[in-house]
Amino acid sequence: MQINQSVSLPKEPLPIVIIGAGGIVKDAHLPAYQMAGFKVLGIFDPDVQKAESLKLQFSGLEKVYQRLPDLIADAQSTEVVFDIAVPASKVIEILEQLPDGAAVLIQKPMGETLEEAKAIKAICDRKGLISAVNFQLRYAPYVLAARDLIDRGLLGSIYDIEIKVNVYTPWHLWDFLFELPRMEILYHSIHYLDLVRSFLGDPKKVYASTIKHPKMPELASTRSSIILDYDEYTQARVMTNHGHEFGLKHQESYLKIEGTKGAIKIRIGLSLDYPKGMPPVMEYVILEDGKGWQELPLEGGWFPHAFRGTMADLQRFYQGEIEELPHSTADALQTMKLVEAAYKSSEEGGVIF
Repeated sequence: MQINQSVSLPKEPLPIVIIGAGGIVKDAHLPAYQMAGFKVLGIFDPDVQKAESLKLQFSGLEKVYQRLPDLIADAQSTEVVFDIAVPASKVIEILEQLPDGAAVLIQKPMGETLEEAKAIKAICDRKGLISAVNFQLRYAPYVLAARDLIDRGLLGSIYDIEIKVNVYTPWHLWDFLFELPRMEILYHSIHYLDLVRSFLGDPKKVYASTIKHPKMPELASTRSSIILDYDEYTQARVMTNHGHEFGLKHQESYLKIEGTKGAIKIRIGLSLDYPKGMPPVMEYVILEDGKGWQELPLEGGWFPHAFRGTMADLQRFYQGEIEELPHSTADALQTMKLVEAAYKSSEEGGVIF
């Protein structure tokens, strides 16, 4: 059985300009664009040395800009996609400077609060931006494969999704996180909440708790437990613990999906032994075929492969090749509302969403 695990690329890819030269650009954006054959015209970062370093590492990166206005001015002379990869607090001021009607991909989260998310959506609407948020886990090869199995009805009705992350995450790699009043859900579990929404839609109820780790007291939170109830049969759970410093033996990072006709179990290898990571593994079982659990050979993982999909679908939507933009700012706003509900539940108890 052929199972799809790739996204279609635009027929005529547009060039890209990148704002931000942090680790996510180095480890995921630029490798993914190189893999997909996307041209990167230029990059800007307030730390010019960071941008210059990336230009040396990626031959397809054409120019480093000393000033953001210069990058924007040059970009207006041709049709490009703006790729914004900066801390969430900087997104609004950058969006205001972009030309009206531009295509723009915004690194998650969509602001640091629901109010900022609403402001970002309002700016995009006012300026007529074709905008999406980089919720790239939706486009990991194993997620695309899972969606293909589900869309073909092979798993029946989906009634249970479970995501568990029990790992040791070196948070010191991201200095800015130590200053934030919200951390784990906003910057990590948000991926899983968005992924669940992409499969099941918005839940009816949210129960959540997010807390600190005694060895990481300077971080707002590093462990979360989130329950999403949909109906009398359907539930999703997200459980994360980033402080498991006791070796790889009992580390876990998986996505499990159960349906009335079959199930899927995926090892999300990226989170294991981070930043080195481990290979992802996908297994599935279809009750009717009687074959038991089978492993699907995968064509890549979350980083960098999934980052092709968010950029590809934005370009395809912008150029009229597809009619829906799955990770649009409108849809991302719903994910931000879910994040807000989780924080409210952690503070007050169960919340009607």
